[in-house]
Amino acid sequence: MSGGEPMAVPPLPLLLIGVGRFAQEAAHRALAERGDYSMRLMGALGHLVHEPGLSYSELARRAGVTAQSMQATVGQLERAGAVTRVTPAGRGRTAALHVTDEGRRMLTEMRQVLAGLEEPLTEGLSAEERAVLTAALARMAGNAKAASAR
Repeated sequence: MSGGEPMAVPPLPLLLIGVGRFAQEAAHRALAERGDYSMRLMGALGHLVHEPGLSYSELARRAGVTAQSMQATVGQLERAGAVTRVTPAGRGRTAALHVTDEGRRMLTEMRQVLAGLEEPLTEGLSAEERAVLTAALARMAGNAKAASAR
């Protein structure tokens, strides 16, 4: 490439992957600095807040992990007092999982930690550009969800 040629802009999926990696690594570090927080715990709490009563298997399916892995995650949340397991009467019944007040507090704190990561990602963007970017990414997330359901 000669000195005067502008650098080609990578395809959008490649840009998203790069920004996503940075955001994910920064999120993992920021949450870990707060103690035992993680994206996995945040994801499980988020799913359960939106859909109380999910089972281990359903929660694992939505998170894209094995049921055994989700059992370990929920166990950690139970020990922290963030989730309770309600099992209906009857042997072999599926446990319904519910978020406690402590779990809601933890989720709020984790979301605040992640909100603090926005500034380095959007540095130099105007408020209008941030709003447009946020709306576009939210729409893209919806498109991605719809496409993966096909």
